[in-house]
Amino acid sequence: MAVNPLTRERWARFRAHKRGYWSMWFFLLLFVVSLFAEFIANDKPLLIRYQSAWLFPVFTAYPETRFGGEFQSEADYTDPYVAELIEADGKIYWPLIRFSYDTINYNLEGPAPSPPDHVNWLGTDDRGRDVLARIIYGFRISVLFGFALTIISTIIGVIVGACQGYYGGWTDLFGQRFIEVWSGMPTLFLLIILSSFVEPNFWWLLGIMVLFSWMGLVGVVRAEFLRCRNFDYVRAAQALGVGDGRIMLRHMLPNAMVASLTMMPFILSGSVTTLTSLDFLGFGLPAGSPSLGELLAQGKANLQAPWLGLSAFVVLSLMLSLLVFVGEAVRDAFDPHHQS
Repeated sequence: MAVNPLTRERWARFRAHKRGYWSMWFFLLLFVVSLFAEFIANDKPLLIRYQSAWLFPVFTAYPETRFGGEFQSEADYTDPYVAELIEADGKIYWPLIRFSYDTINYNLEGPAPSPPDHVNWLGTDDRGRDVLARIIYGFRISVLFGFALTIISTIIGVIVGACQGYYGGWTDLFGQRFIEVWSGMPTLFLLIILSSFVEPNFWWLLGIMVLFSWMGLVGVVRAEFLRCRNFDYVRAAQALGVGDGRIMLRHMLPNAMVASLTMMPFILSGSVTTLTSLDFLGFGLPAGSPSLGELLAQGKANLQAPWLGLSAFVVLSLMLSLLVFVGEAVRDAFDPHHQS
């Protein structure tokens, strides 16, 4: 499929922005690695070779009796007794980090939170859970939440802004007044009130945040549609009887998507920051969930354990910096006046 010359030019400008270009690849690398968190940090072995059979504990729950134990419940592979049973007639292949995000290390040399050592590379939190494992899982949740919120908010914002800009009149007037009222709603207070009788979870938080985050793109999309609706090609399409939806989708939306794509990396970074802030305040994901905000809160509550706050700070700073650099590169790529 042939690539549009304008698209090639924009990609060239994006690649010319070295900081943003390499930030994109580094961020994608971190994100892809986090998608396989269960194979990197887990308290279950990746593979078990037992009695000439290959077993996959990451995918299948095996009872302890499968290895000659006494209980019908799932085997606890961190139990030395179970490990001895398996190694007597097989071999265990562990992941790089032998802790999941909720695994408690009961063999700490001192009270939790414990400092970094050869077992827990970034130490443990105040419940004895491995910090590095929680960072990997927390990074994945934060980015997935940000992607979902950004995509859904962008779709809603583009639709609302397109309708306001294309139809104008009472549609635009009513839409603007509604946005003015809706944007003045105290989002954090509403979340606190709702959290008092509804237990927050990933989808609940996503739904609530979508209600208030779609307005970021309405203004730029509305302005672009207001500008384009009086162009000759739009009026010609209307005169030929082309439907409004087709005109908006095929003839006007591509112009508005330039501003939308430019803003999306910044919306993504804002979404990650919002989730982190809610988790820090205790109104985010359920207790026990891997969360960068919860790790920051632990660092605040345990000043004698600086590795908690420093680990979360470094990860958040790196993540948001990469997203901002990518956003700057995208902005320059879509700016026709920018010189490479």
